[in-house]
Amino acid sequence: MATVGMIGLGIMGGAMARNLVAAGFTVIGFDVSAEACTRARGDGVTIAANVAEAARSAPHVLTSLPSPKAVLAVAREIADAGVPQRIVAETSTLALADKEAFAEILRADGHVPLDCPLSGTGAQAQTRDLVVFASGDAAAIAALDPVFAGFSRKVQVLGAFGDGTKMKFVANLLVAINNVASAEAMVLGMKAGLDPSQIIECVTTGAANSRIFELRAPMMAKDAYLPATMKLDIWKKDMAVIGAFAAGLDCPVPLFSASNTYYDAAIANGRGPEDAAAVCTVLADMAGLTRR
Repeated sequence: MATVGMIGLGIMGGAMARNLVAAGFTVIGFDVSAEACTRARGDGVTIAANVAEAARSAPHVLTSLPSPKAVLAVAREIADAGVPQRIVAETSTLALADKEAFAEILRADGHVPLDCPLSGTGAQAQTRDLVVFASGDAAAIAALDPVFAGFSRKVQVLGAFGDGTKMKFVANLLVAINNVASAEAMVLGMKAGLDPSQIIECVTTGAANSRIFELRAPMMAKDAYLPATMKLDIWKKDMAVIGAFAAGLDCPVPLFSASNTYYDAAIANGRGPEDAAAVCTVLADMAGLTRR
């Protein structure tokens, strides 16, 4: 199997790298966090000294990064590395303008950038339960098919560079709403005296179920939100990007906008490092729900 570069070894990137190793790939990884590198090394990832070394070692490079600043810095490091043409698939959730800036830096040096955000949480990444929203050069996407298969269950090929990010905005808008709706339903049931485990069983076997309810309701039932599959602080960054995108299209998103209130309140209560499911604590407080 081929060698793959993995830049960013956090919750998502670390799980992707581990699954690629398990699938038989040689993974050359890098992260600015020594802790993330140590964890990835234990999973069989070869740790590079820097981004340039990872790019020199692998014809295909994946990036999973927390901010536009980090993404653009990595693009410049790859462009400055003086390596032959690389296919670089950017999997983070970022504004379209940041994705385009990333692409321009790489194209100027002869590389092939792809926009490939992922649908799924950190918990889903652990079990390869991710969907890749791939956009950009069709031949480059096809060349990465075996790589995508190593850490995901499906690839959706969406067309021109940037269409993957647009689709991710649509998907994450629903995630934001479904997460708060799940918390609202759990709090209503618990306030009414229902057993949380029975609420989960009845909803997940009925018409009201969603993937987000399946993932987050158990955390809400336990009132335990660590370890996070998606930290609230990072989730709010993604929500701001989606809100700006919708505003730029003059497209109203009233339910999405309403959900913001509960995420903001959870962060104000010090829940930023916890899972996005912690919005349940806000609704529980509003309902005067006493948890055992």
